Amino acid sequence: MELLGIGSRVKHPAFGDGVVVRLHVAAYEVCFTQFGLKMVGKDYAGWQIVEHIPTEESVTFTEAEESLIRILRAWSGVSLEKVPLGDRWKNGKMILQAEGIQPKEIPIDTFFHKIVMMRDRLRVLEQQINAHKKLDEEDKINLQQYITRCYGSMTSFNLLFKNREDYFVGESGKE
Repeated sequence: MELLGIGSRVKHPAFGDGVVVRLHVAAYEVCFTQFGLKMVGKDYAGWQIVEHIPTEESVTFTEAEESLIRILRAWSGVSLEKVPLGDRWKNGKMILQAEGIQPKEIPIDTFFHKIVMMRDRLRVLEQQINAHKKLDEEDKINLQQYITRCYGSMTSFNLLFKNREDYFVGESGKE
């Protein structure tokens, strides 16, 4: 099946007449006369192609990669963005020492990675609470307050972050 290019005209059994206005990795963005913009999978075969315009541009690797990153970020709970460690901590180590016990050394970047993963998982939990269909608004607010308190408890680790926008923000820092 040959890909449709921008400007191709189609007739959809449910949405009627439309024109392809944008190409995405796996779908066409189609503007239908009566129903406005709709996404239709590129493998959809149930419509009639009124006028086929060859595709001039394929989806670039960068566009495909950005789409995949957005999907993985939304569902994985693991950061795909590089959150930089503060320069003064690079190649550092954290030493945990208690009386009478052999000291434990942990590379700071390993510890930092775990802090960033925790922050990202809290963000995903926040998103899941906000999108939850069975929780009422009061329950969502109560759970959000717990998450905000968790962020507040983690602000001690902000000194490890290079950029301020990556910091944990508790109740006192929220606007």
